[in-house]
Amino acid sequence: MKPTTRIVFLNGVGSVGKSSIARELQAIVAEPFMHVQMDGFLDMLPLAYENHPASFTYETVIEGRKPVVMIKGGPVGERLMRGMRHAIASMAGQGNNLIVDEVMEASQWAEYAELLSSFEVSLVGLFAPLEVLEARELNRGDRLIGLARGQFGRIHKGMTYDLEIDTSDVTAMECAKLIKHELGL
Repeated sequence: MKPTTRIVFLNGVGSVGKSSIARELQAIVAEPFMHVQMDGFLDMLPLAYENHPASFTYETVIEGRKPVVMIKGGPVGERLMRGMRHAIASMAGQGNNLIVDEVMEASQWAEYAELLSSFEVSLVGLFAPLEVLEARELNRGDRLIGLARGQFGRIHKGMTYDLEIDTSDVTAMECAKLIKHELGL
């Protein structure tokens, strides 16, 4: 019997712990899983296209004395993200098990669902209270302040998950162990 290709999506707002959990999960599962990060694809853009209308623009607005980063995608950015979705499908098509570290809304999930319909896909929603996300964002030092607030009300809207985890008071390894157990990895 041919082994089934498994894809685990970790979806959540920036600074919720997706990358840390993915690395811990890789360390404890029996089969090799490749960690595919959305940020890795964004890093492929030329420097001249950072905060550029053709790729993505990041506008900080103040709401209730708090910064909120609004992201708008242009044609190059949209093409990059479609390419990422197709690249993930291609990697899975070659038999690679994947942990996908994503920040996606229901509209992006619809394309993934179609592309990945022949694979065993599990969708994990990672959550934390906004104040926890903002504290992590500030402590990281590598994020636009207000990014988590800008994503917070949108990312999980309309999404249905196989597993939901509140990452606010557990370690990345504890989350990874829960995912491994619940998804039978």
